[in-house]
Amino acid sequence: MRVLFLCGANSCRSQMAEGWARHLIKGEHEFHSAGLRAAGVNPLAVLAMKEAGVDISGHFSKTMDDLQGDFHIVVTVCDAVKETCPFLPASVKNIHKGFPDPPAMAESLPDGEKINPYREVSAMIRAFVDTELRDMLERR
Repeated sequence: MRVLFLCGANSCRSQMAEGWARHLIKGEHEFHSAGLRAAGVNPLAVLAMKEAGVDISGHFSKTMDDLQGDFHIVVTVCDAVKETCPFLPASVKNIHKGFPDPPAMAESLPDGEKINPYREVSAMIRAFVDTELRDMLERR
């Protein structure tokens, strides 16, 4: 199974989802992430994931055009992309699981607390990957 996590900028939520999926789900699955645009991987997302034991420091931001091949499942992880998601063939299972935007949540926080929303959203994504996505893949 090839799974794509899709977000607006492929800088945070989709990167974390790819990292968690690769870390938690073993087997013959491929996990990728992309955005409608590529904005670079957010350093606070990298740090939050590292604290949780998952290294995404080697990830890079990409768009769907940068990826080769077809996907069996596309998971949109932000509400904005759900509304503007590119056309997907009927054979692709499209799932929407909107997560809050850590950069927006952190915007008004003091510097020492800006990491907290990234930690919170990372934990939400981990729970989704470890339960809902895992179950879905096991049933296919």
